[in-house]
Amino acid sequence: MKNAYPTFINKNNNDYLVFVPDMGIYTEGSSIADAIEMARDAIGLKGIAFEDDEIELPKPSTPEQALIKAKEDADEDFDYSTGILTYVDVDFSEYRKKHDNKMVRRNVTLPCWLNYAADKAQLNVSKVLQEALKEKLLTKQL
Repeated sequence: MKNAYPTFINKNNNDYLVFVPDMGIYTEGSSIADAIEMARDAIGLKGIAFEDDEIELPKPSTPEQALIKAKEDADEDFDYSTGILTYVDVDFSEYRKKHDNKMVRRNVTLPCWLNYAADKAQLNVSKVLQEALKEKLLTKQL
């Protein structure tokens, strides 16, 4: 699933402060490009956390709605609504594939003869299973 979220970027001294109102995200970068990349990463991380917790991803706001949220968030120290409003896109499926690579232990039941043959052929059963699952899932998505 791919979405683009309104994002405010406002320069503060040498940093570019970032606010993504729909996700309640604050981050920063050393340049505009870095700020956008940091926003994309933060949105991706929060998005897969939502998915893991079975929380529906927020729908992206319109520019008008985002501006209202930014003004509501403003305080006497900093007002994001006076910065640049841009949209940052994230493909959550691709983000998960790229960044969520922690290993999960699964027990697999095999016939004895198949386990013996895999051992004899010096196959890494875990790797073969990963490759087969990727192929099967890719075929299903097409």
